[in-house]
Amino acid sequence: MKSIRLPMTKEDAVSLRIGDVISLQGMIATGRDRMHRYLFDERPPAAHIPFDLRGSVLYHCGPIVKKTPEGYQVFAAGPTTSMRVERYTAQVIADYGMRGVMGKGGMGAKTLDALKEHGCVYLQAIGGAAVYLAERVTKVAGVWKLEEFGMAEAMWILEVNDFPAIVTMDAHGKNLHEEIEKKSRSIFETLIAPRRGIAM
Repeated sequence: MKSIRLPMTKEDAVSLRIGDVISLQGMIATGRDRMHRYLFDERPPAAHIPFDLRGSVLYHCGPIVKKTPEGYQVFAAGPTTSMRVERYTAQVIADYGMRGVMGKGGMGAKTLDALKEHGCVYLQAIGGAAVYLAERVTKVAGVWKLEEFGMAEAMWILEVNDFPAIVTMDAHGKNLHEEIEKKSRSIFETLIAPRRGIAM
């Protein structure tokens, strides 16, 4: 497992390949559908966002967060489906300079092209492990647009330690999701080939 200290440099991102298992250390930001749509449509200057996204990871996640006397505490931080923000991601990467986007399920060709162009990677977080991933959050460093967007859609700034993920789309145009799909289709075709000559 490779330990990645955030913020990442372009060289850090380019050094990663599909299949690499990594752990993130440092600050990440969350962003779901509404946040992506806002960044895409409004294109607020980076100076208006209370966290420098350059070199960081934008996590497709709507965490469950509770206000405590000591501040905010994250109780669940599982990934959401990344394809929901496919139409926005290439522009958001270009405008704000993240080196990673993270979620589940992979993304499309437009995002893959943007990863290659800008030196960025897509990270697959562990689905079904929301509580475990919340335990990797050591601090809620801030939140943006909470009152306007609500808990799930706000941008949460999270300090993480040993946050696990797998590189499934890299800066070299490789897409592990596509490779697995092709291999699965090939195996499926092999399995059903003997049955094709059987009359039903």
